[in-house]
Amino acid sequence: MKHHPIFQKANIWQRDLINRAVVAPMSRVSATADGLTTDEMVDYYSAFANGGFAVIITEGIYTDIYGSQSYNNQPAIINADQRRSWAKVTRAVHRSPSLIFAQLMHGGALSQCSENTLAPSALQPVGTKAVAYGGEGSFPVPKEMDLTDIQRMQQGFIDSAINAHKAGFDGIEIHGANGYLLDQFLTPELNLRKDRYGGTIENRFRVIAEIIADIKSSVPSNFIVGLRVSEGKVNNLTYRWADGIETARELAKEIKKSQPDFVHVAVQTGEWERDSFFGEGISLASVIRDTTGVPVIANGGFHHLDKAETALNNNHADLLSIGRAALADSHWVVKTLNGLPLIPFHRDMLWPEATLSHTRKIIKELNLENN
Repeated sequence: MKHHPIFQKANIWQRDLINRAVVAPMSRVSATADGLTTDEMVDYYSAFANGGFAVIITEGIYTDIYGSQSYNNQPAIINADQRRSWAKVTRAVHRSPSLIFAQLMHGGALSQCSENTLAPSALQPVGTKAVAYGGEGSFPVPKEMDLTDIQRMQQGFIDSAINAHKAGFDGIEIHGANGYLLDQFLTPELNLRKDRYGGTIENRFRVIAEIIADIKSSVPSNFIVGLRVSEGKVNNLTYRWADGIETARELAKEIKKSQPDFVHVAVQTGEWERDSFFGEGISLASVIRDTTGVPVIANGGFHHLDKAETALNNNHADLLSIGRAALADSHWVVKTLNGLPLIPFHRDMLWPEATLSHTRKIIKELNLENN
């Protein structure tokens, strides 16, 4: 097992990583009402570091007070109190050799907690809100963002990245995936704008390119700035681009221009082969990796080690992020390496709520910790 590629060391971002396993961002609905992290969250994130993961990406952290919050009890990194609360998390994680990145997120039209939402265009999202994250019923029709809204949103990402650096994070991940605000700008069916932020892929990506450039000019050069992208949406799991691989190639060219330090390619369903390939062994991750030349993190069921081996050995990705298997067992790396029994993921760990306390309760009730 120690020779499996996911457990091999790597030098990326001029850092020596202990392996290629990354904790995927997972919303846990467990911060305080005013966006502060808790002692429970400190324990949650430090457990992944103790469990052997090389990189930890936090749950989505909201970035401004004007409409970015996605659900109640979501953490923020807007003010000094929130920044100091995250510093407790980063200090605990850094007792181990793991890196930790803050995922910066704007919910846009898919906010679970607001009826006054923002989006590139005033189009009601398909689907319904998620009960596990406190949502209920249909999404409202969002307000189409004007230029002031866009500039305020971008500044929120920039200020939050600065706060993340001050809080001791090793880097940030800009959430441009899964149907949330920045992905809404990227998606042609959701972005009907006629200005410089709509129309061509270059225009639709512009809002992200400007955020990346402004963050990079505002933080030290060794602070890692990454981007997460996807096709699928949380409210439309099977969404694929109409032009398939051509859209992937066009997006990759725009990403290359903006020069993020990594790209995290998410698969909303967890089914990497089914929902990430364009045929002939070409995945969205491999298109982005080949075009940009930057490190790529792939996502989609990579706790299955045969799948992980294929992704790494066939040049789809440099690192692999693991979600549900890590959520069920924070010591997935150490246990897998040593052939120890793992706590298996069970749907009830996230249903009917996705909080940390609920997950622990289900593990105890199902007696999974002894399996």
